[in-house]
Amino acid sequence: MNEMDLKTKIEGLEKAIKEHKDFANTYESQLTTTKQELEDYNKPEITPLMMDNIHEAVEDVLNSYNFDDVDSYQDLEYELDYDGRVALSSISFDTYDIQDKIVEKVCSLFKEAPSNEEGEVDNSQVNTQTVAEKIV
Repeated sequence: MNEMDLKTKIEGLEKAIKEHKDFANTYESQLTTTKQELEDYNKPEITPLMMDNIHEAVEDVLNSYNFDDVDSYQDLEYELDYDGRVALSSISFDTYDIQDKIVEKVCSLFKEAPSNEEGEVDNSQVNTQTVAEKIV
């Protein structure tokens, strides 16, 4: 092989590598999409109205929550400023109470399905009749 043949072969190999990278990127995006579809497959479907109800429930709790309640704030750390003033340097917020109220409000929008000891839905007690079956 001469120098020209080697340069041509190098260019061909580089072109092949670029093409395969394009294929690899396509496959990676398809893989990501398919993984997301698999993750979403077992999720229960929810109507837009129910999504709005959940949004409103969370919004209601947050709007009605009393953030002025000093018992919700913990681990207050004070410091002295350079001019001798006392300042609050660190504060943490106890999220348990607000989290509990949000969960309670959202759960009140649903009816709990019967389940067995393992926590799986007991399909023998779930009504799976369609509207057409009920009419007939």
